[in-house]
Amino acid sequence: MDGDYIIGGVFSIHNYMHTVKHNYTSIPEPLRCTGSVDGRELRFSRAMVFAIEEINNSTELLPGVRLGYRIHDSCASVPVAVQAAFQLTNGVQPAFDTGETCSQSGTVTAVVGESGSTPSISTSRIIGPFDIPQVSHYATCACLSDKQQYPTFFRTIPSDRFQALALAKLVKHFGWTWIGAVRSDSDYGNNGMAAFLHAARKEGICVEYSESFYRTHPRSRFQRVADVIRGSTAMVVVAFVAFGDMRMLLEELGRRPSPPRQWVGSEAWVTDPNLLRFSFCAGTIGVGIPQSVIPGLREFLLDLSPAKVAGSQVLTEFWESAFNCRLGRSADGAEETVCNGTEDMQKLQSPYTDTSQLRITNMVYKAVYAIAHAMHNVMCPERNSAPQCDRFTKIEPSQVLGQLKRVNFSRNGYQVSFDANGDPLALYELVNWQRSESGSTEIVTVGYYDASLPAGQEFHMNRNLTWAQGGTQVPVSVCSESCPPGTRKVLQKGKPVCCYDCIPCPEGEISNTTDSPDCLPCPEEFWPNADRDLCLPKPIEFLSFHEALGIILATFSVGGACLAVVTATVFFRHRASAIVRANNSELSFLLLFSLALCFLCSLTFIGSPSDWSCMLRHTAFGITFVLCISCVLGKTIVVLMAFRATLPGSNVMKWFGPPQQRMTVASFTFIQALICTLWLVLNPPFPIKNLTTYKERIILECALGSAIGFWAVLGYIGLLAVLCFALAVLARKLPDNFNEAKLITFSMLIFCAVWITFIPAYVSSPGKFTVAVEIFAMLASSFALILCIFAQKCFIILFRPEKNTKKHLMSKNPSD
Repeated sequence: MDGDYIIGGVFSIHNYMHTVKHNYTSIPEPLRCTGSVDGRELRFSRAMVFAIEEINNSTELLPGVRLGYRIHDSCASVPVAVQAAFQLTNGVQPAFDTGETCSQSGTVTAVVGESGSTPSISTSRIIGPFDIPQVSHYATCACLSDKQQYPTFFRTIPSDRFQALALAKLVKHFGWTWIGAVRSDSDYGNNGMAAFLHAARKEGICVEYSESFYRTHPRSRFQRVADVIRGSTAMVVVAFVAFGDMRMLLEELGRRPSPPRQWVGSEAWVTDPNLLRFSFCAGTIGVGIPQSVIPGLREFLLDLSPAKVAGSQVLTEFWESAFNCRLGRSADGAEETVCNGTEDMQKLQSPYTDTSQLRITNMVYKAVYAIAHAMHNVMCPERNSAPQCDRFTKIEPSQVLGQLKRVNFSRNGYQVSFDANGDPLALYELVNWQRSESGSTEIVTVGYYDASLPAGQEFHMNRNLTWAQGGTQVPVSVCSESCPPGTRKVLQKGKPVCCYDCIPCPEGEISNTTDSPDCLPCPEEFWPNADRDLCLPKPIEFLSFHEALGIILATFSVGGACLAVVTATVFFRHRASAIVRANNSELSFLLLFSLALCFLCSLTFIGSPSDWSCMLRHTAFGITFVLCISCVLGKTIVVLMAFRATLPGSNVMKWFGPPQQRMTVASFTFIQALICTLWLVLNPPFPIKNLTTYKERIILECALGSAIGFWAVLGYIGLLAVLCFALAVLARKLPDNFNEAKLITFSMLIFCAVWITFIPAYVSSPGKFTVAVEIFAMLASSFALILCIFAQKCFIILFRPEKNTKKHLMSKNPSD
């Protein structure tokens, strides 16, 4: 339609271009389209006409100026789109213009279109050098935002950069980390999928496969892609595919049963009602352009009659295809009828007449109005608060281009503006293919995605979703199940990072998050729980009075001390008897006192170690045992001296009388006390937390401080014990009815045996058992001394008093 200014339009009304084999001997045929008319694309072109007629009838926008239009069919192919671009740039006249105005743009002020990204790229490269603005309603390739290459390109549909990010976040939102990917082998599919994969990698999503195809590829290509989808382990398939390509892929998948798949679709196909017939895609989710309402559009679309249609080849083809009749000419066959004028557009069910979900149609509508507003700003300056438009003013496309960058208006409640890259604000609806009560599949809006909102708040869901095969539970699509706390991820060799094994955390380490890549060691005084997802304080262990082993040892310790007190009591009450008098009662009482201290000394080894208990236990042990051994040594020397004193002329006993015996015991004990004093002054024992013996618990124990001091104390005790044992052995055959030396010999034999075995047991025993071994050695040696030396004497005193006489002790025949 002619007008004061012409707006060009390029739409993919047909989907195929007639292919001709060139023989290079004749002039090639003109390019032409084949196939059926795409009712949806025809609706887009008619929406452009509707918008222009609205503007022509407006008194506010371009008043007094009449806009015309020139619409071309690109056949969704680059060659035809390039031809259309040249025709819009230079006019439709077939003659070649050789005049001075060849570089001018002819009569086209701006262009609306194209629907596809690849044809739009070609069109922009043709008209761009002439500064002719191009506003696309459906070309979403992010590459078109590059103003260095496409300086005159604008669009009313968001860039795929935002769509790819939205799809990646959508996939991540539902926990899908293992997906398949298919794309159109075009600028739209390749660039869109590249942007999606880049965003998906940042979200931790792995792709099992990525396949491309195009509608002109042979069927074998579609079969191969379908087989990959059927044989994959990924439940979710993300499809960045144009409508025509997706239709052919779904037709191939529908030829034989396939495992259920959860489809995630781009706006190019997920909102197209023509694909709802593929029932196995029910549950599909994706992003789409928001729905809109354009008042009066439906009436305009239905306002067609044979008379109006006859003037347009495309509308004629659509009418004949829709009503299966021939318009204005006779039928070619028996099955064809002639259109008789009774055809009713109101009853026609077609994508052309479907205005229930106007999405891309509104993008066409906004594109025309954006151009009109830019033209208005150029030719209609404000005068007396009212726009005055001069329809005779010649405006250049470059002027419209400059004003397009600044347009900002609202139409029917929809905001229209462009950023520095010629892109609008990114706002998408989240759509879901749901089955209705009638069993049909319908597109339902379940939320939206607004890229202008803060990170993490872009998504908003306001309805429940249905999934593949009508399920209500979110399907699972992961290569490996999530690793629970207490484990860590170990990547499987040769597979993506989403494929891993869950390995339990090693000893002493935890992980308290799901899918943890590493396990963290617990602090030194903490240990993991059984699930290895929490560090708990290590239990503190020491030989306690409240545990069975501590109670047993304490009982024997107190019992031994009581036994020593009872024995001393028996000796004291019978101190005048022959046995007591013959056994050096003073040394015997001192020995019993020291034995009582030895028994009680073991109690200091039980309980929680402290600074004082650590120093007390070792020094008390060393001094009391030396006192005990000194007394035994004194008794042994007394026996030997007594035997020497019976020899004629011997006066040995006067050199080893009671004062000398006391001095001997005191001297030996003083030496041990001196050793212990040096030990305590230089490097005393101290309490420590033993974290090495057991990894899972803390042992409270006393560190020796100075190992030399400890072994010096033990060595001194051992030296006295060996000396005592040697003297006792020498005196074991003395001709006495009650041979004290034999009892001492046997007791010291046991004493030495206990402490010799104590050394390896002490070194090898772990934790609190080290203390238990030391207590056992103390109790065993103390019981050996008291039982071997005093048991027989007490028995005679209490139960055989007839033998407790000097006569019996001096008798050579013990049976008398």
